[in-house]
Amino acid sequence: MIGALLALLQVVAPPGAIIPTPPAAQTSPSTPSSGGASAGVPLAPQDWSALPVLRIRQRSTTLANTSAYVHGEVMAGRCARAIRTTQGWTLSIDLAVLMTPDGRVRRITPRAIDCPTVEQYAAGVILGARDAIDVVDTDTDTWYRTSLTFAWGA
Repeated sequence: MIGALLALLQVVAPPGAIIPTPPAAQTSPSTPSSGGASAGVPLAPQDWSALPVLRIRQRSTTLANTSAYVHGEVMAGRCARAIRTTQGWTLSIDLAVLMTPDGRVRRITPRAIDCPTVEQYAAGVILGARDAIDVVDTDTDTWYRTSLTFAWGA
């Protein structure tokens, strides 16, 4: 049976923790996704380390079918970055999210992990959580960073 946990990371995890730290720098951007990727929408900056952390009012825990998709992609050999732990498996992905001052998502850019289907899926998860996102009061669109960790049992 597949157990699932989807954590929207909001703080930096200590070294050696199962949950990864927020993204440090974008090394190979993937195709922008979700949130209105239209002309005039800026691309994510190359260096994500200076971006503020995306604040989500509550951590999201989902049912088994949420991570089941990611599990299927890993088991089919389409995603080689999953990590086996004593509790099962995890796959983490970093994302940059462009938010408007009024809290709308304009663009979501997942960090490329050589698994486009999971990159796009993670962007969709963030887009679905848009009502739980808190943005800093600014006058301009602002890029934020966050990470998702999909987990399932052995």
